[in-house]
Amino acid sequence: MSKRLDFLREEISGMKKSGLYNEISVLESKQGPRVRIKGKEVINLASNNYLGFANHPNLVSAARRALDEWGYGSGAVRQICGTMEIHEQLEREISKFKDEEACQVFVSGIAANMGTIQALMGEGDVILSDELNHGSIIDGIRLTKAEKKVYKHLDMADLEKILRETKSARRRLIVTDGVFSMDGDYCPLDSIVELAEKHDALVMVDDAHGDGVLGKDGRGTADHFGVAGRVDVDMGTLSKAFGSLGGFVAGDSVLIDFLHQRARSWLFTTSHPPSVAAASIAAIQTVQKEKHHLKNLWDNAKFLKNGFDGLGFNTGQSKTPITPVIVGESAVAQELSRELFKEGVFAKPIVYPLVAKDKARIRTIVTAAHKKEDLDKVLSAFEKCGRKET
Repeated sequence: MSKRLDFLREEISGMKKSGLYNEISVLESKQGPRVRIKGKEVINLASNNYLGFANHPNLVSAARRALDEWGYGSGAVRQICGTMEIHEQLEREISKFKDEEACQVFVSGIAANMGTIQALMGEGDVILSDELNHGSIIDGIRLTKAEKKVYKHLDMADLEKILRETKSARRRLIVTDGVFSMDGDYCPLDSIVELAEKHDALVMVDDAHGDGVLGKDGRGTADHFGVAGRVDVDMGTLSKAFGSLGGFVAGDSVLIDFLHQRARSWLFTTSHPPSVAAASIAAIQTVQKEKHHLKNLWDNAKFLKNGFDGLGFNTGQSKTPITPVIVGESAVAQELSRELFKEGVFAKPIVYPLVAKDKARIRTIVTAAHKKEDLDKVLSAFEKCGRKET
């Protein structure tokens, strides 16, 4: 063992003492509403598998067919010889779904954010970012030479104040999460778009947790607020509600043409295996044909939220299937998670630096695939364990 890495051992030891160390949980079963961890079957409230599509037969069969037709790997980056017809078919499917001219698929959501922000913004520009934006947005901003201005969470007056103060900038980009992944609230995208149009700024929305969840047939936050086509950069993922893998940017064809030339996280990354692309196409088609998945998701979300409220838990400002149970101290969240696991409920603690030090929580994400008996058991477990920890 290298002594040169002793500083890392000290860091990890400090994390454990302060309750900030997160163990990796290994699934011994397929992803689903119930999973097996450490030999124990538990109700899963920790995945982003909103629609239950991770094992949907339509996706599985599409992936199998693609393996036979296209093989396993793509063998190259998109710009050289890693673009197969099935990749472009996926992008056309997303464009149609999002009601945009064009689409570019990245290998992940973080690649989409980092590559897009870095390509669009540079020296002399200003990026206006919600203070609770996802880490991948923050990392994308760090890759640019643009000036960053942070506005108060969902505060449109503060956003407009900064827009007025930065009117001399070469270019301005307002970037926000559609749905905020730790709190479950969502941005007032209609108001943001109106301010952007008034002050001649671009708008980028990270809709990773909105796609497949909000809007008609899960078309996302822009559709939910009636501003589809007015968002300059509509970024989303295939990795959450759609049960697959990847990120994407949808928008005007000139935007996508430019990103093909300048988005480094796309230019220098091998493209998806064709089976992943095929499964993603099947997911987008399925959410539009089988509308009961989205209805089940929201029915379950409302049931669980009402249950938590009835038990007196603090669930913050959540408006989506992401429902945090805010407990305050990191150590309390860690212990509550362990107690819930003993009762057959798997829900991960979210602690600093993912949230503020006094805002530690158990983040619960219900899916369309959960049964009412699952949710009844969840509420009973929280009632029992919550008494011990709060």
